[in-house]
Amino acid sequence: MLGQKMVFDSGNELAALAAKQINYHIMGYYPITPSTQVAEQLDLMGAEGLHDVKLIPAEGEHSAAGICYGGSAAGGRVFNATSANGLLYAIEQLPVQSGTRFPMVLNVACRTVSGPLSIKGDHSDIMYALNCGWIILFAKVPQEVYDFNIIALKIAENLRLPVIIAYDGFFTSHQKRKALVFENDSDVLDFIGEYKPEVTVFDFENPVTIGSYMNEPDLTNNKYQLHIAMEKAKKLIPSVFEEYCNISGRRYHICKGYMTNDADVIMFILGSAFDTAKDAVDNLRQKGFKVGAATVSVLRPWAVDEIYDVIKNAKAVVVCDRQDSFGAGGGNLSIEIKALLKDFNSHADVITRVYGIGGCDFYVEDAEKILNDGIAKIKSEEVMKFDYINKYVGSGEKDLRYFAPLTKEMTSPENVKSGVDENGKITVSGGSIKESLSMPRRIAPGHGACPGCGIFINLNLFLKGISGNVVLLFHTGCGMVVTTAYPKTSFKVNYIHNLFQSGAATLSGVLEVYNQKVKRGEIPDEDVTFIMVSGDGGLDIGLGSAIGAGLRNHGMIVLEYDNGGYMNTGYQQSYSTPKGARSSTSHIGKCGKGKVTFHKDNPQIFAAANIPYVATAAETHPADFIKKAKKAQEYAKKEGMAYIKCLSACPLNWGDEPRFEKDVIAKAVDCCYHPLYEIEKGITTINYDPEKKNSKIDVVEWFAMMGRTRHLKNAEFKGVVDEIQGEIDRRWERLKVRNECDKL
Repeated sequence: MLGQKMVFDSGNELAALAAKQINYHIMGYYPITPSTQVAEQLDLMGAEGLHDVKLIPAEGEHSAAGICYGGSAAGGRVFNATSANGLLYAIEQLPVQSGTRFPMVLNVACRTVSGPLSIKGDHSDIMYALNCGWIILFAKVPQEVYDFNIIALKIAENLRLPVIIAYDGFFTSHQKRKALVFENDSDVLDFIGEYKPEVTVFDFENPVTIGSYMNEPDLTNNKYQLHIAMEKAKKLIPSVFEEYCNISGRRYHICKGYMTNDADVIMFILGSAFDTAKDAVDNLRQKGFKVGAATVSVLRPWAVDEIYDVIKNAKAVVVCDRQDSFGAGGGNLSIEIKALLKDFNSHADVITRVYGIGGCDFYVEDAEKILNDGIAKIKSEEVMKFDYINKYVGSGEKDLRYFAPLTKEMTSPENVKSGVDENGKITVSGGSIKESLSMPRRIAPGHGACPGCGIFINLNLFLKGISGNVVLLFHTGCGMVVTTAYPKTSFKVNYIHNLFQSGAATLSGVLEVYNQKVKRGEIPDEDVTFIMVSGDGGLDIGLGSAIGAGLRNHGMIVLEYDNGGYMNTGYQQSYSTPKGARSSTSHIGKCGKGKVTFHKDNPQIFAAANIPYVATAAETHPADFIKKAKKAQEYAKKEGMAYIKCLSACPLNWGDEPRFEKDVIAKAVDCCYHPLYEIEKGITTINYDPEKKNSKIDVVEWFAMMGRTRHLKNAEFKGVVDEIQGEIDRRWERLKVRNECDKL
C-alpha cells in the first residue's frame, strides 16, 4: 500500500482532488447544481497554483462537451462534471466521444430531470446515458468517488473509451465523510500510467480524418468494435480494481451482495441508498426473515454473470428504481434485472418499487416495507408487482389561484400614451412614477428572494410601463425559483417556464400559435404582450435561442436582469461577470486574478441582429425605465423583437449591503460600466450622459463598493483595472460617436 492521509470531504470535493492529482490538461464545464462544486473546488486549487488544469467555462453543457471532445482528439487528458438536464443537453456529444474512441472522464452528480424543475437527486438523468457507449461506474460514498475517478482514467485510456462516474446528487455529492487519499500525486500518476494516444490531430507526418461520414457496412463495424471494447471492459475492470486494491487497500467488486447467499428476498438498489437497505436487512434478519441486498459499482458494461451470481438464490428480487421508464412497468434497473433472470431461466419473482424521486428521503422503514412486500410475494400473498412508494394522488382541484386575475382595464393606465414621430420612431408621454403607482403589480410581493435582490425592483419598474394583458416566460434562474414553489405562485398573470437554453424558442412558439388562433378566429384578439425574462446567465447558454428569435423577428420583449453571474447555482462566473471579479469559479490567489475576460455586451449583440428596439435601463432612473418598457411594448406589437437590459443587484454574491444597492447601481451607470441608451431602428441615442452631468467616475470607484471586486483597489491589480477602464472607455466613446453619427 502507498502512503495515504485522512480527509473529511464531500464527493464533489474528492472528485476535484482526484482531478488535481491527475493534473488533467483541460476541464470544459458549465455550472449546474449539484455538480458545480467540482469545478469550483478545482478552480480554487488552481488559484493557489496547486495544478495546471486549464478550466474553460463554456456557455452551456453542449459546448462544454464539445470542448472536451476537441481536447481529447488533441491527445489531452480531459475532465468534466455535470448533472440532470446538463447531461441531457450534452448527450448529443456523448456518442460522438465514444464512437470515435477518445477517452475522457465525466462526473455526473445524479439529479432529477426537468420538468417540472427540481434540483434534487434521483437517477432519471444517468439512465439516459446507458446507450451512449460510455463505461459507467456508480459510486455509493465519497470515498468511491475519489477512487473511481482514479480508476476511471486508467480504464478509459486502456480501452480508448470515455467513462462516467455517477453518484447521488446532494447525498454523495455534498455529504462530507472521512476518506483516504494518496499523499503523493506522483503515486496516482504512476498507477494510471503514461498516456500515449494512438491518434491525435497533431500527427503531421500521418494526418488523420476524425469523424468521417460513414455508411454500411463500415458503420456496423464501428459499432461492433465499440461492442468488443465493452466486452473487453468486463475483463479489464476487475483487474484494475485488483491493481487499485494493491496500492490503496480498498477492494471493489462489479456487483456487491449483503447477506445474499441464503436470502429468499433480495433488494437490488443503486447508489447511496444501499447503506439504508443494509440496515433494513439487519432489522429483518433479527426477526428471522432471510433477506439480503445487492448493488453494482459498474452500470455499463452490464455484468450479467457477476450480478446473477449474487442474486441467483433469491425467490424474489425487489428492484428499487430511482427513476421510471414510463409505461415499461419499471425503471431501467428493473427492466435489465428482469432480462438477466430470463436469460438464466430463473423463476424468481421481480417486484419493482420506484422510490426517492426528486430527492425524496429513503428511510430504513421504507426499505423494510419494500422487503416485506417481497416476503409476502414468496408466501403467495397478493402484492403489486409495480408501485411507487411515498406517492400521493392529487385532489383534481383545478383552481389553485391565490389572486384574482388582473383585467386588461386594470393594467392599462390612461396616463401613458404612445405615438410615432416623423422619423417613424415611437414616442411615449407620461409614465412617471407618480402616474404609474395606480397600476397593480403583476408579481405579488410574496416570494423567496434574498433581501436586497434587484430582480423584482427591476421587474416591477419594467411592468409599470407595460399595459394590458401579458404572457410571461421566465428562464430558469433566481427569478423563477423564488416565485413558483409549488403549489404557490407569485404571478397574477399567465406564466410559463422553460430551461435556460430554450426560453426564446418556447415563447416564439407560444406567440405564433396565438397569432394563428386569432387569424383563424379560434380565439378573440386580446392584444397580448409576450415577455421573456432572463438573468443568472440565461443569455449565455440561451443566447443562441434568443438571437434566433431576434433574427426571425418575433414580436416579443426580452428583458435581461443582469446580475453578473450564475447566481442561482452559487455565483459562478458568467460571460456578464466583470473582468477581475471574484466568483466561485474565478478565485483570487497567488495564481488567480479573478475573471480573466471582459463582460459581455449583450445590447450590442442584439443590436447586431437588427431587431427594431434595444435599450438599457436602471432602477436609479425609473421614469426612463418605464418609458423604455412602453416603447419596447409598442415595437414588439408593431415591428418585432425588443430587448432591454437592466443591471440587477445581488447583495449576497456582490458582497455589499442591501440598503446601499441603489447607490451601487448609480455608480455603475456613472462609471459607464452600464451606460443608459437606446437603439431604435439602428439609431443610437444616449439617454444619460454622466460627463455632461459632471458625475462620471472611474470604474475602480464602483468596484470598491462590492466585495466581489474590492480587491481591485490593491496596487497588484492596477494592470487589470487599467485594462477594464480602457475597455469601458472604448465602449463609451463608441457609443458617443454613434449617438452623433447615427442621426446623420
